[in-house]
Amino acid sequence: MENEFQAAVSGAKENVDLPLGIEHSNYFQNLVKRAERGDMPFTSISALRNFLDENPDQIWENSWVRFPRHLLSPYADTTLCHDLLADKSCPHGPNRSDCNKFLFQHHGEQWLRIPVSYLLKLSLADGISRSELSFPLLFQIGKRLMRHFISDNTSPEITSFSLAGNRDDALPGEQTASETSRRFFFTQLLVCYANRQFMLDAHGQTCHLYFAPNPPLRQKKINELVSDSFYRELFLNPCLSGWERGEEKKRYMALCHLTLSRSQLNGIAKLKEAGIITRNLVILPNTSNTCLANNGTHITFGSKTLTRLFAGDRDGDCHSNEKYFGDLVIKIAEHFLPLFVNTVSAAPYRLSFSDFHPEKVLGFLPHELDYTHLRMIWRRWKKKADLRFFGHNITPLGPERLDRVFGRLFRLRGDYVPDIRLVDYLVALQSVEQSPALDGTVGNQERLRKDLAAMGIFDSRMAMYLPYRIRELQSMGFSGFEGRHYSLFPDQRHYMAQAVNLQLIVTALAWHWVASGRIRHHHIPDDPTTESERRQIFFASAIGLPTFFVRADTKNILLRRILAGTRDQRHSRRYKGYIRVGVEAWKRACLAVLQAEQTDFFATGAVKKTLADMESLLN
Repeated sequence: MENEFQAAVSGAKENVDLPLGIEHSNYFQNLVKRAERGDMPFTSISALRNFLDENPDQIWENSWVRFPRHLLSPYADTTLCHDLLADKSCPHGPNRSDCNKFLFQHHGEQWLRIPVSYLLKLSLADGISRSELSFPLLFQIGKRLMRHFISDNTSPEITSFSLAGNRDDALPGEQTASETSRRFFFTQLLVCYANRQFMLDAHGQTCHLYFAPNPPLRQKKINELVSDSFYRELFLNPCLSGWERGEEKKRYMALCHLTLSRSQLNGIAKLKEAGIITRNLVILPNTSNTCLANNGTHITFGSKTLTRLFAGDRDGDCHSNEKYFGDLVIKIAEHFLPLFVNTVSAAPYRLSFSDFHPEKVLGFLPHELDYTHLRMIWRRWKKKADLRFFGHNITPLGPERLDRVFGRLFRLRGDYVPDIRLVDYLVALQSVEQSPALDGTVGNQERLRKDLAAMGIFDSRMAMYLPYRIRELQSMGFSGFEGRHYSLFPDQRHYMAQAVNLQLIVTALAWHWVASGRIRHHHIPDDPTTESERRQIFFASAIGLPTFFVRADTKNILLRRILAGTRDQRHSRRYKGYIRVGVEAWKRACLAVLQAEQTDFFATGAVKKTLADMESLLN
C-alpha cells in the first residue's frame, strides 16, 4: 500500500516558507523591477501580491518548513548528513550540489528548510534517539520504519509498515485497512512531535497532514501566475529520502512535470483533429501543470505462487512468460475497473460553467481515448452539465469575467464530477497501431513510449502510465499487480477494505480465466480502438456519465460476454452500428460475472460477503 498525503503549513506569511520563498526570490524581484521599468503591466505583480496578502485562512499547501538545525538530536542530524550525500552508497563521497537550498543562516545560526515529507523522517529519527527514550528495540523498529517515508512528485508518500495476507480464508482487506489506519495515526503523532520538538509552533508554523485527492485550489492559482520553472522550484520534492541518488530522482520528477505540462498543450491539436475544437479561439493551458499534485492510493498484490513459478522457469523464459500472461490479466482487469469508481473511491469536484473549455476540462483524455469515444464523451458530458440555452449547446467564450456573467445570466451551473482526479491526471496511455502496450511481448511498452515521445505526448525515459500495472519479478523481487486507480476512500475500515478485497477477487478471476484458457490475447484485440472502447467505460464512470457506446460488432469477446448480461442497453439512434449501454448496468453486469464464478476460491464465505457488500453499494 502506498498512500499519498496532502501537506500544509498554517501561519502568517511572514513566518511560513512558501510565501517567504516567493517574496524573497529573484523571480519575484525581477518581475517587480520589470514592472517598474514599464516592461510588463503591474497587474501581473498585483495578482502575485494578492496571492501572498489575501489568504485569510493562512493555510499554505505544500509549503516547506524551516527551523534551527541545533534542535535536531545527534542521530537525526547524522541522518540528515547522510541524506545530503550525492550518493548514499558512498558515505565519504561529496554532498548534493543543491545543499544550500536546505541549509541557510538566520540570526547568526544555521537553519534547516525541508519539505514535510522529509520532516516526517527526521521527526521519527529524532524521537527514537532521545536520551530519555533509551530503548534498543524501539530504536531498531524506528530505524526500520524510516525507509517507508518517501515522497511523490510534490506530496509525502508513505508505504505500508507491514504486509497483509490471506489468513484462515479471510481476505486481506480488513488487515490492510487496519494497518493503514495505524500508520496514519502514527504519522499524525510524528507531525505533532515535529511541531513541538522542532519549535515550528513557536516560529509561527504549524504543520498539517491529511487525505485530499485533488490539487489545492490555491496551488492551481499560483500555477497560473508563475513560470513552470519557478513552480518546480517552489513545489518539486528534492527526494532526500528513499533513493540512493536523490538528485537523479529529483531530475526525473522534473522530467515528469515538464513532459506532462507539454503533453497537455499538445492535446489541443488532438482536440482540433477530433472536431471538438471547431474555432481558433481557445484557452491555452499554462506551460505548467498541477496534475502531479494529486494524491492517490496504490494497492499492490504480490503472489508467492507466481513468484515461485516464474523464478523457477526451467526454460529461462520467466520474464517473457510473466509478461505474456501479465498483460492479458491487465486487459481482463480493465473491464472491471468501473466497479471501483464512485463506489469505493472518488475525488468529487464542482466545475463551473467557465471551466467548460474542452482544452481544459477534458484533461488528458485526448491522449487516452480515440477520437470517436472522445467525441461521444464530450457530447454526453455537455448534455449532463445541461449547457444548453433555447436548444443550443453553449460553451464558454474565453474571458473569465464574461463567462461568469454569461453563466449567471443563462443559469448555466456547470457540473459535479465524481472523480476529477482520473480525468485531470494521465491515467492510461493509449496504444498506437504499431506499438500496442499490452500484447504480451517483451519490450512492447518501451516501443510505445518511444513512439509517443516522437509525437510529443510522452518521454521514453518515464515509466508507463496504466491504471492497473504489472509488478515484474526481475525489478521488484516478486510477481504481482498494482492498482493505481484509487483516489479517496470515504473511510478505511469499510471502503478501503472493500477495495482491497475486490481488487484481489478481480485479479484472481483474471488469472483463473488465463490459466484455464477461457480468455486469450486474441479475444481482446490490441488495436487502439478496442483498447479505447473498454477504457471509455472507466472514464465515463469517473465523469458521472449515465451511458456509453460500444460497437454492435465489437471484436472484444470479453466485452461481449459482459454485455450479454447487461440489462440497460439498446441500439443507438444517434450512432449507427453502436449499442447504448448504461454505466450502472455495466457495473452490475461485471458484478454478476464475479458472482457467477464457480471455483473453490469464489465459493468461500469471505468472497461471497465482499461481493454481497459490493451489490449493496451499487444498489
